[in-house]
Parts: sequence; structure tokens; C-alpha cells
Amino acid sequence: MNDPHEEPEGWPCVLSEEVTSLLMDPTLPADVFAAVVAATVVINETRGEVPGSTASAKWPEQRRMPLGKDGSLGVAEYVIVAHAEPPQIVLTRVQLY
Repeated sequence: MNDPHEEPEGWPCVLSEEVTSLLMDPTLPADVFAAVVAATVVINETRGEVPGSTASAKWPEQRRMPLGKDGSLGVAEYVIVAHAEPPQIVLTRVQLY
């Protein structure tokens, strides 16, 4: 049984309207869809501290991470909202190459 006072392992990764629309596009290649879904899992599990991600100098809560092997598909941008109740991460944009 889990301790009710114990913090959950990850934080929810919520999709922006822009990312939701992208994922609903029937012409989106399957490898891109899979890479975005995989990114949300990693973001959740690490609470946004994804290895290889970069933070904005002016806004450290904003992060960018590569999509696909070595970033071959593009970049995902997300924002860590640690002070929200409950804390969450918003996947704000996906830039494809």
C-alpha cells in the first residue's frame, strides 16, 4: 500500500492545443507520433529534468529536448510548472525537421 504522503514518481505531462492538433493529424508519420509520445513519458518520469535537454537562459522552466535518434526528427519544447497544484509539465510545441 502506498503512503498517502509520498510524492508520486512523475509529474503529468499535459499537451498544448498545438501539440494535440499535431498528434491528431492523420498524415503525421508514425515515427514522429511515437517520438512525441515517448518524449511525454520521459518528461513525466524525470519531472522535466530530461537528460540532454536544454534550459532557456531567461526562463529556466522552459526546456528543449531532441526528438528521435540524436534529434533527427526535431525538437520538443516544454515548460515545467513546479509551483502549480498539482505540479505539471506542459509540452508546448514540437518543431519538426
